[in-house]
Amino acid sequence: MSDAVPMQVIATMRSPFPAKFGIPRQSGLVESLRSTIVFEPEYRNPDALRGLEGFSHLWVIWSFSKAVRAGWSPTVRPPRLGGNTRMGVFATRSPFRPNAIGLSSVKIEAIEQDPRLGPVIHVTGADLLDRTPIFDIKPYLPYTDSHPDALGGFTDGYRGYRLVVDFPQVLLEKVPLSARDSLVGVLAQDPRPSYQDDPARVYGMAFGTVDVKFTVADGVLTVVGVDPAGC
Repeated sequence: MSDAVPMQVIATMRSPFPAKFGIPRQSGLVESLRSTIVFEPEYRNPDALRGLEGFSHLWVIWSFSKAVRAGWSPTVRPPRLGGNTRMGVFATRSPFRPNAIGLSSVKIEAIEQDPRLGPVIHVTGADLLDRTPIFDIKPYLPYTDSHPDALGGFTDGYRGYRLVVDFPQVLLEKVPLSARDSLVGVLAQDPRPSYQDDPARVYGMAFGTVDVKFTVADGVLTVVGVDPAGC
């Protein structure tokens, strides 16, 4: 069966990530990370969001728009397993799937009626590239969506991972005040590919209005440069 199912892009995500490098590997890992859902013109009817203000979290259904490939593989290599162990694609959240669709849980911080963009939703904890197409949003329902006793398969051994971030004050002051906590949270998650561990290598990551350069050695990420984006 190869029938195509039509999908409409209803919104886009505006986030601090112009490139894939550095995006948290799952939603909710960096709770302070702020993004905004902006609806497409035909979906900017405030009535479509009526009642949403009573919910604290959303499910966002979106497209891995920069990871679309021809064909698919039944197995992938999850980064948290070192990038060498293969698992079934349907046992992972890899972007390289038959349908490049992502699912993220985010927290609603505010719903605003913008005079130019119509209703916009300010959220935290998203793991989406800037301008990611969104197919749908649905309210998170605690009574049915939360499963405290759920099993996590091969991820059950993962209990969180954070680097110590050494961010010299003179460099931190080059980052807009409103973005500092989010940036430090993203860096603490270790943006590097899991298979890279070169303490001499200088990495670069774009975040909002700045480009950040850093090294990682012995569990410490050290920021060595902050420049305006695009410099």
